[in-house]
Amino acid sequence: MTATQSPAARKSRISDLLSLSGATGPLIGLLLLCIFLSFATDSFMTARNLLNVLDQITVLGIMAVGMTFVILIGGIDLSVGSILALAMMVMGYLANSVGLPLPLAILAALAVAAFSGALSGLLTTTFAVPAFISTLAMMSIARGLANMITDGQQIVGFPAWFSMLSFTRYGGFLTVTVAVMLVVFAIGWIFLRYTSGGRSLYAIGGNPEVARLAGINVKLFTVGVYLVSGLLAGLAGIVLAMRLDAVQPTAGFTYELDTIAAVVIGGTSLSGGQGGIVGTIIGVLIIGVLRNGLNLLGVSPFTQAVVIGVVIALAVAAESFKKR
Repeated sequence: MTATQSPAARKSRISDLLSLSGATGPLIGLLLLCIFLSFATDSFMTARNLLNVLDQITVLGIMAVGMTFVILIGGIDLSVGSILALAMMVMGYLANSVGLPLPLAILAALAVAAFSGALSGLLTTTFAVPAFISTLAMMSIARGLANMITDGQQIVGFPAWFSMLSFTRYGGFLTVTVAVMLVVFAIGWIFLRYTSGGRSLYAIGGNPEVARLAGINVKLFTVGVYLVSGLLAGLAGIVLAMRLDAVQPTAGFTYELDTIAAVVIGGTSLSGGQGGIVGTIIGVLIIGVLRNGLNLLGVSPFTQAVVIGVVIALAVAAESFKKR
């Protein structure tokens, strides 16, 4: 009996691992987009360009994992772009102006980012402030603090090893920044799929009151989710600083919109309780490939914004249609 069930059980486990969790539509869209761009331009399907796409999506990809957690519980985080800028400025100021060793400055920047995210969560849970308002307030606070640190001036120049982390390709293809993004993807996927904490996020997004009655500490998980979102926004800021070899308080402007777009395009429901990291990865790739392809086709940035907006609208409309 065991021998006959074992192959079926293995097949089931493999099927679970390869499950797209409702992201089949976005995956088909991504494949069609790649096919179109491979015919529309000669340079899209080159190894150099595909590696360039990976480099370009690192910041968005890291932030999108945190946003996935937030949206899964039925929340929203409008502050991630500003927290990214604040983390960059804290790191730059401590390293270049105060003289703190860069690794310690990075840790301090990540701590500030995590605290900022946790503060949004506390406002939402303790004072019953809607997530939209609490994160909107944090967006303004973080952006203001980022400008106050250097009176709106950028900080340029970091140790050579820091910048090289985003340019040196180990094995001919993998940079440290891309590796960080892949690790964040893997941890996020494992957490949601194989831990009780991940299942709790789905339960909270499905019905917070039922989740509370089931023994889940909804307030603690909510604060934790916003803390992680802030932390990952800070990490994305460090990665962006590696690529630019500079930090500036205007960094991350409108990044929250791209991050939310990637998560929604990937199939995560704005009402919470449905979605996952696999879909988010596909959503991030769709935005990255779309921007890269439009650049290769010579489309203006203004038109690109219109195209991205149309894609977001179609993704949300498809979600609504699917629920009917």
